[in-house]
Amino acid sequence: MSRLSGSVQQELFQQNSQLIIIADDVAPGNDLIELATQTSTPLFTSPLPCRRLINTIGQYLTTRLSDTVIIHGVLMEVLGVGVLITGESSVGKSELALELITRGHKLVADDAPEFRRIAHNTIEGSCPRLLRDFLEVRGLGVINIRKMYGHASTRHKKILRFIVRLELMDESNPFDDSSRLNRTEQIRDVLGLEISELTIPVAPGRNLAVLVEAAVRNYLLEKSGYDSSQEFENLQRHLMES
Repeated sequence: MSRLSGSVQQELFQQNSQLIIIADDVAPGNDLIELATQTSTPLFTSPLPCRRLINTIGQYLTTRLSDTVIIHGVLMEVLGVGVLITGESSVGKSELALELITRGHKLVADDAPEFRRIAHNTIEGSCPRLLRDFLEVRGLGVINIRKMYGHASTRHKKILRFIVRLELMDESNPFDDSSRLNRTEQIRDVLGLEISELTIPVAPGRNLAVLVEAAVRNYLLEKSGYDSSQEFENLQRHLMES
């Protein structure tokens, strides 16, 4: 940039530029510094190559300027998949998250994870700085997961792929027998992107951590093209026809 002609430099500073960054660790010339001073234009240098600098700035602006939403729940990484656990208050979200952590999975954010759409088909969930590494569990209070289970037990952001909704199963809210074969899976709109949501009934004696792991494994199988319910129906149909 310091080798640009004087007329080009003048034009550069007459475009109402908010700031100018020089890549590849190139030192600005005195004439460029003087123009920046005269026009009160911030002038920076960066050791990054030009293309990498442009990509870095683009990613930063996309993150900072994208629409955001806060969804009440616990965001986890389960088997490498970003899973949001939701449900009514006191349904057992934090207890489930704690059990998943003891089984080797990772906490991203408790209570108020922030989601932003960083690409046309990608939603990233992150944890507010104040809440990082902390999980609130009734009876235990607020505990530091990283201190208790090590650095590998938490991470600060994860791409959202799957939602698990916990729902109490009782006499006033029974689950009929048809739900035993047909999953109560729906699609939830998050910032304009469709995310698979599975409802898991909560009742005494049910191992929710195992159920969530199984649900995530089944989700991964479906993404690879395998549908166990469809295969089961095909086997039934074949047996009846034969």
